[in-house]
Amino acid sequence: MKSNSYIETSVISYLVARPSKNIVISAHQASTSDFWNRLHEYEVFVSDIVIQEASKGDTIQARQRCQMIEPFKVLEIDDEVRKIAQTFLINKVIPEKCPEDALHIAVAAANGMDAIVTWNFKHINNPFIRKRIRQLLEDIGWACPEICSPEEFLGDEI
Repeated sequence: MKSNSYIETSVISYLVARPSKNIVISAHQASTSDFWNRLHEYEVFVSDIVIQEASKGDTIQARQRCQMIEPFKVLEIDDEVRKIAQTFLINKVIPEKCPEDALHIAVAAANGMDAIVTWNFKHINNPFIRKRIRQLLEDIGWACPEICSPEEFLGDEI
């Protein structure tokens, strides 16, 4: 059985972004491309929030982002997911100004994802925040998906 993974919007953004002259961003773009080429080995999911975020911004880039996620199954954001997301915000695990980040985590957890793949190191894939996310989810009886970047996801397979 294939592992299931939730792809957060930042990954899609890195995938279709114009090549960067910044060496770190350029490396992230290359890792994202390598990761994307291996997605057929996994069951991949996005959510309505990913679709909404991918649709914003530059028209050409938005169209490309939406095309890239078109084949993936879309997870529903229901009342239970909203409640979990609200718990992240109330407990200040995720800043109130970033409710979308809380929704990404909540929808992945509520749907039993094995992993959340993201480049969002500020509010999601940060060692201190990951610890708080895991603790909060376990406290309310949910398993926490592994939170990782595309590089971490593939490990030494790149």
